[in-house]
Amino acid sequence: MGFEIVVHASKISSSRALVLGGGVTGRSVASALVSLGAQTFTFDEATKKDTSNALSEEEIFARQWDFAVVSPGWRMDHPVIKRLNERSVEILSEIDLAWILHLERHPEQKWVAVTGTNGKTTTVELTAAMINQSGLSATACGNVGETVLDVVMGDRSFDILVVELSSFQLAWSKRPHFQASAILNIADDHVDWHGTFENYVDAKVSILDRTDLAVLNADDSVVVRATQKFEGKKVFFCLDTPEPGELGLVEELLIDRAFVHDTQEAMVIAELLDVVPSAPHSVSNTLAAAGIALSVGVSHEAIRQAVKSFRPGHHRIERVGEIGGVTWVDDSKATNPHAAMASLMSGLSFVWIAGGLAKGASMVELVSRTHGRIRAVILIGKDRELIAEQFEQKAPQIPLFRVDPDGKSDLTLMEKVVSTAQKIARSGDTVLLAPACASMDQFISYDDRGNQFREAVNKLVLLQ
Repeated sequence: MGFEIVVHASKISSSRALVLGGGVTGRSVASALVSLGAQTFTFDEATKKDTSNALSEEEIFARQWDFAVVSPGWRMDHPVIKRLNERSVEILSEIDLAWILHLERHPEQKWVAVTGTNGKTTTVELTAAMINQSGLSATACGNVGETVLDVVMGDRSFDILVVELSSFQLAWSKRPHFQASAILNIADDHVDWHGTFENYVDAKVSILDRTDLAVLNADDSVVVRATQKFEGKKVFFCLDTPEPGELGLVEELLIDRAFVHDTQEAMVIAELLDVVPSAPHSVSNTLAAAGIALSVGVSHEAIRQAVKSFRPGHHRIERVGEIGGVTWVDDSKATNPHAAMASLMSGLSFVWIAGGLAKGASMVELVSRTHGRIRAVILIGKDRELIAEQFEQKAPQIPLFRVDPDGKSDLTLMEKVVSTAQKIARSGDTVLLAPACASMDQFISYDDRGNQFREAVNKLVLLQ
């Protein structure tokens, strides 16, 4: 932020701390600071001043602060942030605060990290499974599961934290140091927050400023270009035959040529059939997870056993059922065009359910590359016309069906969507919920959206 870093663990108990944001992260931060004895106050625009430690904006600047902790969704150009910067108040992220406290509470603990536009959650969970399989203790945290701060403040001490980091978290964080970090992919997302795609890329790549070993996707041209200036050790992974020093794919085997005694040799990480689902992006994520696990000393055998037993979380290309030759698939986690493209490239004939909040992302490449695999599109949500416009330009022969909640039917919105898909689909089709957009305009979360899809398919299709 342009001024000296002054926050240290030993000083927190006597400090005056401002927490910006009253959501999951803000509550975690406030709870930790209070437990440490800090005078802690919260500011959140979305809630009323209904607790004794909640301040109005005017009250914030009537006080002096030792530091502030900001929730990741806050924009850097927010007026409160600007005024705090003008007063030289150090602004930490929750990740920064967790790092400061971990140095005192668990100084031997190692941190590794994963970022990318898509696949982060599955990759951190798989990485943690690999490490745990080896006999070390690890947990996935950050942008998945518990906050990093809650883990650091908890009763259990892990050998390794596997931290999932969003672009928001990276943009705000300056303190942590990672033994290894993976960048899975970088595609158009969150441009509404970052302002430009270049800023988004910069936020993702900034993880390397605090990383000893970079595990990088050689198949992603944006990742390759954006990390050229990184002078630390790089290990690339790809879906092709790996060069010495890389991880890759040789026929039906995932191969390591990076963490072997002699790079002219190769070790088997897993068989392709061990990866579920065996879609290209899942294989890529498995190689990334293996790279991080190998960097902290996990054996190839432990990695393979973890891969064989691992199953990704719900709403990630999850098969709901099949009837009459039609397969129903829930990929509600596909909240941006890059993720939706991965789903659509895995088959040949789709009835595609799409739409929601686009977050500033372009749909041009998504529709250009996948329209040949799509028979019909069912559109929902606020930004659905961004998708419709691309089909009207590039594939006007593909029928578009817009579905809205109308209050005139006993069916929920998702039941109307599934009912429409049922009428359109024919044997050989996959009805795919991969919206390419966030969900919060019509659903609580992508999880809620996926659950409603599954419930509607079971009610209207599979149980008939």
